Amino acid sequence: MTRVTLILLIVISIISGSCSGRKKKLDSRNLIPEKELVSILTDLYLTDGLLPIPKIHSLFPHLDSVATYHQIIIDHGYSKENMDKTIKYYFYRDPKKLVKIYDEVLGKLSKMESLVEKESLLKAAHNENYWSGKVFYYFSDASPNDSAGFDISLQKAGYYTLSFTATIFPDDQSFEPRITAYSCNPDSVTPGKTDYIKTLNYIKDGRPHTYTFIIKTPKPNSLHLRGLLYDSDSNPMVCEKHARFEYISVSYALTSV
Repeated sequence: MTRVTLILLIVISIISGSCSGRKKKLDSRNLIPEKELVSILTDLYLTDGLLPIPKIHSLFPHLDSVATYHQIIIDHGYSKENMDKTIKYYFYRDPKKLVKIYDEVLGKLSKMESLVEKESLLKAAHNENYWSGKVFYYFSDASPNDSAGFDISLQKAGYYTLSFTATIFPDDQSFEPRITAYSCNPDSVTPGKTDYIKTLNYIKDGRPHTYTFIIKTPKPNSLHLRGLLYDSDSNPMVCEKHARFEYISVSYALTSV
């Protein structure tokens, strides 16, 4: 009965004043289908929780809760009368079904809550940036001594995400510019112990493009991430570079996104 009471509290403003002659002409015609009713009640429940939030209230100070509930029903393609009749029908004729419907609503809300919690944890993990190089690289001439090299210790078991924005200008003379990156044991010096990350050539159109790579570490303190942000097949002593790298980050998550 607690669950039924909660659902009635949500829709009480919709069906108030309409319970006179409550058993009169209660039939199953024109009822809102169960699947749609679950969606409507879920939206009503979310709205009921959002409206009292001060930030929401400040953005919409003249928002009327009853009118908002009615609008949600209309947006789903039904009328207030459809909703009144459906709720009254289940309440008086099939209360067990009403409890089942509300259980489905609770299930959807629980899944939403779990997703929000997971996203919050992932966001918190990603906020820590393990990138140890410069925050910004700009190449505008022959610069053989700097290709934005990096060596990062991956100290936790899980997944690391290397992300950055690269802008390669059309007059850049490097041949097939790309990132070269590989994971390896800290003391590894032989090629057989390195694991190269599948890469791709940068686009030379003078526009910023974001690139993302995911590296898995099987156990703590097991790997280093090494490489060059700006590698190419051309002779670094003669080619004119023209590129920019920014928004560089290495973030960690316990599980892959």
